[in-house]
Amino acid sequence: MTYTPEEYLQAARSVAENAYAPYSHFRVGAVAMGDDGNLYRGVNVENAAYPSGVCAEASAISAAVTAGVRKIEVVAVACIDATQEDQSYPCGQCRQRLNEFRVETVIVAGPDGEPRIHSFDELLPFGFRFS
Repeated sequence: MTYTPEEYLQAARSVAENAYAPYSHFRVGAVAMGDDGNLYRGVNVENAAYPSGVCAEASAISAAVTAGVRKIEVVAVACIDATQEDQSYPCGQCRQRLNEFRVETVIVAGPDGEPRIHSFDELLPFGFRFS
């Protein structure tokens, strides 16, 4: 199935409602489109020991991998509590995760809610890869 950028972001915003963010109140949702055509959803999960949290992108990728997916076509990310521009872009660790599964397109919600569409190479031009 093919989705529009707006539909990807709506799915990401919808799942962000389930995020566990009692410390930052920064609820992020992500959807990953596997090469099987399915959407896999994920949210950020905070922890009082801050380094132990999980990003929404990592959560969505983990859901896809759990289902047997090894190639992810698109990842969309949205934060429903963003107060500053560009806050829904993937962090560095998640950019490397996206690289691992050869994500081609990343869609993020801009401050106006409109989709910002990027090729992965724009976000991590020299990602680390063994193969």
